[in-house]
Amino acid sequence: MGVAADSVAGRRAAMRALRPGRTPAAVAVASVIALLGWALTAAVVAVMIGGSLPWRLPPRLLNITPADPAVPVAAVGMIVCGVGLVALAIVPGRPRLVPLECRDPLLAMGLTRAGLRRTLAASAREVEHVRRADVHIFRRRIEVAVVADADRTGALLREVGAAVGDRLSGLGVRSRHEVVVRLRRRGG
Repeated sequence: MGVAADSVAGRRAAMRALRPGRTPAAVAVASVIALLGWALTAAVVAVMIGGSLPWRLPPRLLNITPADPAVPVAAVGMIVCGVGLVALAIVPGRPRLVPLECRDPLLAMGLTRAGLRRTLAASAREVEHVRRADVHIFRRRIEVAVVADADRTGALLREVGAAVGDRLSGLGVRSRHEVVVRLRRRGG
């Protein structure tokens, strides 16, 4: 029980450590807020010193009152944008790396999804009679599509599944993926 709990805790810690940041969204929001803040600061300073703004505001914008129908529409739009930004900040991103097993709890290692695909495809191609192998990694399964010129398709598919499973175990991939092997077409 303790070993299984440690494994689950280790998997969660690795996934958390390997999760990407929200850098593009944060840069966009920070840029917009900074520009609006600078414009508002310039307007306040200009009004305080009795000067004029370096830009002209449209006359319709200066005559808006709380009773204007554009005010509730703008307010709803700002609320929707705010909720969207909060949701973007709260919902975690998809990890770019597949976590690998590591004995040290302070160390998190990962392999890119493309690297894992290439590694597993190479393992599948090492099986005799396999001409080509394509690997697709989904949320809970890894699908290996092989092109082979063998007559024993059942045994071949089991061999490919075993080779891919052995490579996953050898790498120490922490996620629980079911390996599905499919014969795409028979070569001639």
